[in-house]
Amino acid sequence: MRQEGEGKGRRSAEEAPRAAVALRYDPAEGAPSVVAKGKGQLADEIVQRARENGVPVQEDRSLVEVLSKLDLNQQIPAELYELVAELLSFIYQTDRKAGALSGALDAPGGQEGGGRG
Repeated sequence: MRQEGEGKGRRSAEEAPRAAVALRYDPAEGAPSVVAKGKGQLADEIVQRARENGVPVQEDRSLVEVLSKLDLNQQIPAELYELVAELLSFIYQTDRKAGALSGALDAPGGQEGGGRG
């Protein structure tokens, strides 16, 4: 998750305060936990590494603000279960749709590598 600065007037991306929090969810461990967090350049690096590794990135300023108060490796508190569950559900649905689209394109008759020409 990533937070972008908001305010009156326009700011360049370099001036805007940035923050990011990375979560890991393993059903065997119970609740999701914070595995990385940072501001400024560190936030940019967290987001960059996530994207490089195919980890979905979702921007939610208010959720980042709350999650950034947690310690590293701390599980999210019960009060945040619903918010984080909505986020994980959105990511899961997005991944499923992307996978279905990829499968359709790879299938014979799909848009790439097959079909009629």
